[in-house]
Amino acid sequence: MVTIKELLAEDGIIFISIDDNEQHHLRMLMDEIFGEKNIVANFTWWSKYTLSNDSKTISYQHENILSYAKNLDVCQIGLLPRTPEMDKSYKNPDEDPKGPWKATPLHAKSGRDEDRYSVQFSNGVTWHCPEGRFPRYTQEKLMELYNDDQLYFGKSGKSQPNKKTYLSEVKAGKTIGSLWPYHEVGSTHQANEELASVMGKGAFNNPKGTKLIQRVFQTANLSSDDIVLDSFAGSGTTAHAVLALNKKDSGNRKFILVECQEYADTITAERVRRVINGVPDATDEALCEGLGGSFTYCTLGEPLDIEAMLTGEKLPTYTALATNLLFTSAGISVEDVTLDQKNDDGLFYSDDKNDYYLIYKPDLEYLRSNEAILNMEHAKRIQDSSYENGKKAIVYAAGNHIGQRELTKMGIAFCQLPYAIHER
Repeated sequence: MVTIKELLAEDGIIFISIDDNEQHHLRMLMDEIFGEKNIVANFTWWSKYTLSNDSKTISYQHENILSYAKNLDVCQIGLLPRTPEMDKSYKNPDEDPKGPWKATPLHAKSGRDEDRYSVQFSNGVTWHCPEGRFPRYTQEKLMELYNDDQLYFGKSGKSQPNKKTYLSEVKAGKTIGSLWPYHEVGSTHQANEELASVMGKGAFNNPKGTKLIQRVFQTANLSSDDIVLDSFAGSGTTAHAVLALNKKDSGNRKFILVECQEYADTITAERVRRVINGVPDATDEALCEGLGGSFTYCTLGEPLDIEAMLTGEKLPTYTALATNLLFTSAGISVEDVTLDQKNDDGLFYSDDKNDYYLIYKPDLEYLRSNEAILNMEHAKRIQDSSYENGKKAIVYAAGNHIGQRELTKMGIAFCQLPYAIHER
């Protein structure tokens, strides 16, 4: 979880689905890592619309989705689209050039008696608070509203006034609530049906639906070029939801899915392939046509066991070590099958600026011998080869017999292998 926090953008948000059994433990963990002040909400997904009568105790119809921001002060929670129901009370009976508005009372429930006042407007109407209510505005502010034509005195122009609250001045959307009902974000049954339409029935138990993930995206205020990480990808719903949203608004969002189970290729990745290319029998037109996009499927190589390497118990292959060194030192990720030794000097990779060399064999006796050490003869061959190409040479080896000052003159950067296996 600490690593995930580090990966989040400064305005990023994390959402975790959890049941009631572990919710309180997770809350304590998240408070410790993210800080209590950065909780967004414990959202409740009303996921089932039927009761399980065979339940021994309570039939659970919801799941918890715990959400924290990396920094709540800078993150911006999104809004839902406004509905026609929200806007229908806004009218424009007096043809106000500022557009539709609705009447808002000039009084409020709470206040102080000393703030009460009575005012007569130039149109002859006198206004004062009803009994038990208090002015919403100061007398000075109220006169400003009157002079700016923001008070409405009814069709006759002589009724008790209300303030005009303009549609153009209200929130551009609807505030997101903490209860997410199935008729808005889908149910577990609908999620199962959605997955079955792509992968067939019974492919995966209890998947999440794309409508639920879309609500997550709305809450996180996902922009058109954001990156979404799902560290427990399951059936691949997150990728499906990202691709569908990109299709809808021509966005360029990216996704990273992580799945360690055996079904990572046959279900998780396969679902993504199908929704990209199209599902012929799908009832959804966009899904039938294909959502478009692309992704790269990667698998983890064997881990490098440092302790085993130090003792010589388990040495990585040349390819595995070269791949690891290239990524950890230069941030370059390539298919490990391409990183073989290309010549006798240990060249294994080249880019526009550098040649990368690794002097290594997965043999303890070799690593303890002078052959594993960069010497002057070897260095000159590397210098001649890389100099011809106008590149700097980066050499990884168990040790060297040349000072760094001399190596720098030769255009060589030496990096000693971070292991003690070469000690003699």
